[in-house]
Order: sequence, then structure tokens, then C-alpha cells
Amino acid sequence: MIVARDDIYSNALSRVGDFEFDEQVVRVFPDMIARSVPGYGSILGLMEQLAARFVRPETTVWDLGCSLGACTQLIRRRTPLNCVIHAVDNSAAMVTRLRKQIDEVWGVGCPVEVHQADLREVSISSASLVILNLTLQFVPLADRDAVIQKIHDGLVPGGALLLSEKICFEDASQQELLTELHHDFKRANGYSDLEIAQKRTAIENRLLPEQLSVHIDRLKKAGFRTVAPWFQCFNFVSVLAVR
Repeated sequence: MIVARDDIYSNALSRVGDFEFDEQVVRVFPDMIARSVPGYGSILGLMEQLAARFVRPETTVWDLGCSLGACTQLIRRRTPLNCVIHAVDNSAAMVTRLRKQIDEVWGVGCPVEVHQADLREVSISSASLVILNLTLQFVPLADRDAVIQKIHDGLVPGGALLLSEKICFEDASQQELLTELHHDFKRANGYSDLEIAQKRTAIENRLLPEQLSVHIDRLKKAGFRTVAPWFQCFNFVSVLAVR
């Protein structure tokens, strides 16, 4: 499959609007996320291992904020046929493209039900694995506790949540350093200073990062018995939480 190159912010814009997961972003999304998120490939590389360890027969799997289904596709390879994977995204453009890919490319495997929905409104039950891969950061701060509590309560005992997020830091010098390293990563992947600046302006009101300690405290408060940060690259982390 040919991946379109992300050139959305390559020209100077008189006004940079808020970032949206619209058809323009969907067209370039695989390239955008690979070139923008350090360690994204390493996080994806865990998906089949997680499915093999945690997914149980006759349970459900939830990919919340599934975008184009990269996590769903990898998990499906190790998911029993008598399970159901629920792929949820609130972007109509993402959901339309994902459904097309499942029908035309993915082939035989366990059922995948794609939902265009706000993850705050879906009901989760009998889940053995839930994925929040760079998703909670787009949920309003006031709603995040309830989302994590709902996921915990919808998991079977021993079920797991993978939470990956962009984070911020209390120490100003640490924040500045890791932000600069993130921007260096983008430059190394071909983004110009103009693209970096315009993307940052577009997304700053949509993506609201929190400190890692806030995420850990929220997971423990929800009742997860094991909370294990397993990966960090610059200002991106991934945490595995087990009920």
C-alpha cells in the first residue's frame, strides 16, 4: 500500500485552525504518526504479544480511538475466532477508511465491529484487553477519570489496558529539553520548522498532556492492581495496567 506523505502544514497559513481528524488528515495519517511520534513502532510491536498474553476466548477486545486500525489489525492476528474486537473512533473519515480496509485487505479472522462513536459513550463489558493508544490525550480533562474507571470495570479479572500518551513535565528545564528533542525527531524525519510550528499551533488546544504521575495515580485509583510504565521515548510513554 502506498502511504501518502504528510504535507498538510508545509505551506504558510494565514490562520492555523484547530487540528481535526478529517479526510485531509486521514489521507496522510500513517505517515504523519510514524514521523511525529517517537517510539510509535515500538509500541505497535507490543500488540501481538499483548494479545497472546491477555486475550481470552469468548471475551471482547476494545481499540478506543482506533484511527485506521493499526493496533486492531495486529491484535487480530493473535485473537481467537470466538472473540470480538470493537474498534471505536469518533471520526467519520477514519471509520469509513477503516471499514473499507477491513473489507478489501484484512482477510479472514475474528469479527471486527467498527463503531463511529465517542469513546465516553460506549459500554465496555467482558473485555480481556483494551487499547488507548494516544487517545486519552484528546479527551477533556474532566472526563478522563470516568473513562479509565469504565474501562477497569469492563475488564475481566486479569484483563489489561494499554495506555500510551504524550506527557508533560513539572520541571520546566526537563519540559523544554524533551520538547526540543521531540522537534529534533520531527526534523530528522523531514518536517520543516514551519510545519512543526504550524502543527503545534493547530493541536495545542486539542491535545492536552498530563504528567506521568497523574496517569499512574488515576489508574491506581480506578482499581488496577498492577500499573507498569514499560516504555518512554522523549515525551511519549506507554503504561500497561492489569485488573
